[in-house]
Formats: sequence, C-alpha cells, structure tokens
Amino acid sequence: MSRNFELLQKIGREQSLYATAAEEPLPEMEAPAVVIPVGSRLAIEAAELEEITKVVQRVFLLPGNEAPRTVVFSGTEPGNGCSWVCARVAEVLASQVSGSVCLVDANLQNPGLHAQFGAENLYGLTDALRKREPIRSFAQPLSCPRLWLLSSGSPAEDGQSLLSSDRMRLRMTELRTEFDYVLMDTPAISSSHDATSVGAATDGMVLVLKANSSRRESARGAIHDLRAAKVRVLGAVLNQRTFPIPQSIYDKL
Repeated sequence: MSRNFELLQKIGREQSLYATAAEEPLPEMEAPAVVIPVGSRLAIEAAELEEITKVVQRVFLLPGNEAPRTVVFSGTEPGNGCSWVCARVAEVLASQVSGSVCLVDANLQNPGLHAQFGAENLYGLTDALRKREPIRSFAQPLSCPRLWLLSSGSPAEDGQSLLSSDRMRLRMTELRTEFDYVLMDTPAISSSHDATSVGAATDGMVLVLKANSSRRESARGAIHDLRAAKVRVLGAVLNQRTFPIPQSIYDKL
C-alpha cells in the first residue's frame, strides 16, 4: 500500500481531509490511493506529474497479466475533477507504453473530456451506439502519440439506457480489441447509475475524491454499492489537496 494512503488512514483523527469529522477508515481497496496536489488545470506541473505517474504505475503497469486494461474513472460526487484526472492519467499512460490508449467520454449528460484537449465533440460514443461503422471510425487521434478520444457524441436523452444496452457491451468488446488500454470518464456515482453500469463491464474503477469536500460516509457507501454490483474498486485518487505532507511523516510510516 502506498505511503499516501497509509497516511490518510493514520492521520484521520488529527487532520480530517473531508468536510465531516473524522470517522472510521475507508474500506481497503485493491490498489493504493494516490494524492494529486492542487495545481494548474491546463498543464501538469512537476509535482502533479509525479503523482499522476504513480497512478499509472500502480493501476496499469503492474507485473504479470492481471493488470487492468479497461478502467472507469468516477467521482463520488460532481465537481471532483474526474475528467481532468482521467485525461491526465491517459496522457501519462500513453507516454509510457507502446500500445494505443483510448479515452472514452461516457458522461453523456455533462461531457468534458473533449474540452480537456480542445477537441470537437461532433460525433462519438452515442453515435457508435446507434450506428454500425467500426468503433475506431468514431474516435479521433489526439496530439499525444498513441492517444485517441471517443467523445460523448451527439446529445442523447436516452443516455442511461444506451450505456446499459447490449449494444454498449458489444462496443466495449470492440474497444478492447481495437485499443490496448481504454479509460472511461463517467458521471459521479451520486448523480446516476451510469458509472456502476459501465464499470461492471470493465476491469475495475478508480474513484476520484476531492479534498475538504468528499465525505467519508459517501465514499464508504460508494465502495459498498460498487462491490455489491461486482465492480472491482482499484483505488482512489484524492484530488486538489491543499496542505503539504512532510517527508518526516512519511519516514515514520
């Protein structure tokens, strides 16, 4: 387990990271949580790059054949910076592997991945779910080598039914075949069931929490519901932390 997640557990009563008073530690997850410091939303600063790299190494680049290749990112509630985290992880992953990486915007009601790259959202996932052309024809290459974007696509009032359809499962299988890694941005767990529906068809989910905002009880409830739906919880990212963690504390862990 990472130093950061051990620290989050040990300092729970001394310095709460959430909006509520300190409570029981969050349930253990299958991979460590990683802290992303607050910083620019337009470029990765050195400290952010280091932490994003930890996410990539501890989720996607595990030894052996069990490392996840299709992963959902979802916030426990809206406004946690999930789209930013998902986009930055994809960029770093694409820079460290020889295979292709595809970002998929499954947040059909409030899409944001295309804006992270200044790309257009003329067609994408919803169009792929309604048409028969190969999935790659709906994706667009980004400036980063080996990185592709399947944006949300045309507006869809029936978005929830589309994401839970048999057609979506077929397209997921096609994405696995066409791309070496697939990272999916989904709505917050508290706002819809889309993340759970999509997550059940992937190798697992990374939760995005927001420092001084996300509540422990909400995070615990989300993890419980995901496990009940047989969604593998790979870990959590604590985004927008605003206080430093001294190296002297790390050394005592």
